[in-house]
Amino acid sequence: MDGNDTLGDCTIAALAHAITVYRGLTATKKVIMSKQNVVKLYMHLTGGVDSGLNELDVLNYWRQNSVDGDKILSFVGISPKNHTHVQQAIQLFGGVYLGFQVQQNCVQEFDAHQPWTPGPLTNDGHAVYAVGYDQNQLTVLTWGNIQQATWAWWDECVDEAYAILPAEAKASDFAPGFNFAQLQADLSAVAS
Repeated sequence: MDGNDTLGDCTIAALAHAITVYRGLTATKKVIMSKQNVVKLYMHLTGGVDSGLNELDVLNYWRQNSVDGDKILSFVGISPKNHTHVQQAIQLFGGVYLGFQVQQNCVQEFDAHQPWTPGPLTNDGHAVYAVGYDQNQLTVLTWGNIQQATWAWWDECVDEAYAILPAEAKASDFAPGFNFAQLQADLSAVAS
């Protein structure tokens, strides 16, 4: 849960899920970020107040600072309505960091191990990390578990999505034909 059962630290818990996935895909060290480190970073970024965080602020912080020994090279926003781009980002980069408007049946479906489906929206937001998909649904990491979600849920609830490029990435980590050297050159040119 990374503290997300008592704190609004879902943006940092989702970041921790991303780190776990990247370490599994690219790193020799396969250590999971501790709950203590998740909560410590959350409290650092909120100034010690349980106020929640904006995903873009979390990603910008992570791009500029190491988190649990890991840093990212870059990230890019993906249009949540473009399923092809979402699927490509999951395939190429191991996952998508996303935020959604919570539907009323969210917790009940999670507790019953049922896929998330559309429903009346609450005024709450939640951050998760999507790691898989098929033609009917997606798989996300949240609350210490995996959760299935329908594409209809995605279209109704998801309002922001980001592909993240970990600093430890190397050309062999990507699908054949992906030009990692060109991506590095483009990132360098944009940063200059």
